[in-house]
Amino acid sequence: MSKQYISSGSPYEPRLGISRAVRSGCIIAVAGTAPIGPDGKTVGKGDPAVQARRCIEIIRNALEQAGASLSDVIRTRILLTHMQVTRFIDRSQKLRHVGHAYMLFCSCFNAASFTHCYQ
Repeated sequence: MSKQYISSGSPYEPRLGISRAVRSGCIIAVAGTAPIGPDGKTVGKGDPAVQARRCIEIIRNALEQAGASLSDVIRTRILLTHMQVTRFIDRSQKLRHVGHAYMLFCSCFNAASFTHCYQ
């Protein structure tokens, strides 16, 4: 079965040897997504809602390149640096209405400028 490799244009993809998403048949796997702009810098430093919107924008673009949309998503997982940002994420998370599997984790990873990332 052939695979379609999708890039978001992030400068980190070639450096890390990853793709934003990969489509194999009817399955699309989207890589963990952080709020990175095309310039490689963090978008919305200190603003969880802006960061959430940026992550969803990156995911939406990758899905569309693969021939899918946000309404096709069956699972999301959000990693938070601290639980206090949950209320901001809930307001900006555009995938919640879809009724898919949803997981929220508080992580101890040290990302100085990220409040969270999507997987």
